[in-house]
Amino acid sequence: MITGLYDLADLVREIEAAPEDWRPLVFTNGCFDLLHAGHVRYLKAARALGRRLVVGLNSDRSVAALKPNRPIIAEQQRAEVLAGLRSVDAVVVFGDRTAIPLIEVLQPEIYVKGGDYELETLPEAETVLRYGGRIELIMVEVPSSTTAIVQRILQLQGEDSRGAW
Repeated sequence: MITGLYDLADLVREIEAAPEDWRPLVFTNGCFDLLHAGHVRYLKAARALGRRLVVGLNSDRSVAALKPNRPIIAEQQRAEVLAGLRSVDAVVVFGDRTAIPLIEVLQPEIYVKGGDYELETLPEAETVLRYGGRIELIMVEVPSSTTAIVQRILQLQGEDSRGAW
């Protein structure tokens, strides 16, 4: 078993048993495929907003529905890497296209997404605001993306096949 990886029901029980250890709860979600420095800094900034940080991790099935030819890294490995970060207190894998079902259950005081999102287009925003939660958009300090990393690897692979390496 991976320390920090929770089934949702177990996480809810732990939070209910000791809310003073968990609240204010910060929640974020995403694919976190090919973790990079931008992810690490983002998660550290998110964690600083509350007492604990829970990360909702898209399952392999939900990543594939959102992004073509992804994920690159399997969900159990992505979960283990995330759970191993100092800033992350809990990881919950979910299979939906959005984190709305998790948010409805956990009701985090603070919901965090990257600064590349806009409140108006964030599917989870209405749910968070309905129960009185706060939404924070954090600017990513390192302009990096998994898609850009994959494109660079493919570019280098093409160069390698022509003898450029």
